[in-house]
Amino acid sequence: MSVCNASSLEQCGLLGPVEPELQKVEISLIPVVIRVALAAIMIFMITVGFLGNSVVCLIVYQKPAMRSAINLLLATLAFSDIMLSLLCMPFTAVTVASTDWSFGVGFCRASVMLYWFFVLEGVSILLIISVDRFLIIVQRQDKLTPHRAKVLIAASWALSFCVALPSIVSWRNGITVERVPQCILGYSDSLAERGYMVLLAVAVFFVPFSVMLYSYMRILNTVRRNALRIHTHVAEDCAGLKLGLTGLQRPPQVNVDMSFKTRAFTTILILFIGFSVCWLPHTVVSLLAVFSRRFYFSPAFYPVSIGALWLSYLKAVFNPVIYCWRIRKFREACLDFMPKTCRLYPKVPGRSHRRIRPSNIYICSTETQSAV
Repeated sequence: MSVCNASSLEQCGLLGPVEPELQKVEISLIPVVIRVALAAIMIFMITVGFLGNSVVCLIVYQKPAMRSAINLLLATLAFSDIMLSLLCMPFTAVTVASTDWSFGVGFCRASVMLYWFFVLEGVSILLIISVDRFLIIVQRQDKLTPHRAKVLIAASWALSFCVALPSIVSWRNGITVERVPQCILGYSDSLAERGYMVLLAVAVFFVPFSVMLYSYMRILNTVRRNALRIHTHVAEDCAGLKLGLTGLQRPPQVNVDMSFKTRAFTTILILFIGFSVCWLPHTVVSLLAVFSRRFYFSPAFYPVSIGALWLSYLKAVFNPVIYCWRIRKFREACLDFMPKTCRLYPKVPGRSHRRIRPSNIYICSTETQSAV
């Protein structure tokens, strides 16, 4: 082997004397067929994640009209997922299939840093988007311009790099043994290294989750109050028309189409739910691996860590799938980038849509319906 294993950690200088627990640990490996199937699924995830996120970046790059602040943030999120798919997932797929890290100690340490670097960047972008939605909907402050978005993106890259860098500089256990699916931050007695793992967990999950949860709860509350207010205005306007109060009655209000904004917010809310589901198990497993000797040296650590790692990588594939499901322009862009020979049906020109749909106008029910 070109990498330190359970019997040669001391010679490689990455650990002190090998502990008896590490020598005696029983390896609970998943059967070969399941491991190969998991590796094949990961290769499929790499393909979907790379192609889907590449389309997002190409849309923003090729169309100047699409370079709004929110789209720049989404393109950055897609780029971080592309890097995660290309620089981390393939090596994990090979290791899952073979149960052996074959890429050297140096790249083992680098892969730990790259993994946390791109994950931190993606989480930072989600956090910026959530705060921006909170300011727009709750505080009625639309302050995020494309220029400010670029400044925030640059700052998020720099901050993510600074937080992830110690994993390659000073972490002793950034190595792989036969029981783990990739190079990880393993068990340590050092208070400094335990504190660093807590910092990673707080920066990657707990702080973003708390801020985003608070933002979305406030947004949902605001949307509910606005919906009740609009419903009340509609009832008052319709009642005024029925009574024939045309003298002092204020002009009926035209309903602003909130369907697009609601749909956009719902899409971002789904991304938040996906982030929570994909990252909670990995965060818990990472903390247990560093703090719990019993868990890290237990036979169950290998299958549990594979499941948590698979979920964390699923996040890179989850975003473009949601875009394709929720955003019509993204689906159309995918068809544009797809070669004509691969399309199942020819693209037919659609009818031009009106800027204001008839459904956007309030309709009050009387004996005969009257459009306001």
